[in-house]
Amino acid sequence: MRILQKVNVKQVLTEQSKDQLLKKYEQNKQQLQKECDQLFFEMKKLERNRKYPAGGLKTQFDKEIDLRKERIKMIEFQIEQLEILPLGSELQDQEVSAMIEISVGDNWEEKVSGRTIVVKDGIITEIRER
Repeated sequence: MRILQKVNVKQVLTEQSKDQLLKKYEQNKQQLQKECDQLFFEMKKLERNRKYPAGGLKTQFDKEIDLRKERIKMIEFQIEQLEILPLGSELQDQEVSAMIEISVGDNWEEKVSGRTIVVKDGIITEIRER
């Protein structure tokens, strides 16, 4: 029988991966800032039209803007942490599903214990089984 199992993927921090991560974080930060600006613009536009009650409208827009600002703060924190980390550190990158074969008589704990794939600059360097 085959079952699906979650497998952690870790990325080894190198100069190349660090640069890519910083670039990704900066792009995400810029996108969130654009969304904040767009929401603010839309709020002002709707306030001028006065088709909607101003109080509820402003509250909803402020809530959405605040959510994005919190995400920007989180990205800034991630950037700070990335700057501190030494090269060679392993970062949790993602989680993928893997199909494993199980049969009667298998040790359940061994079969379902966490597996980890280690990637360095886009190349799988290690597959760990606990």
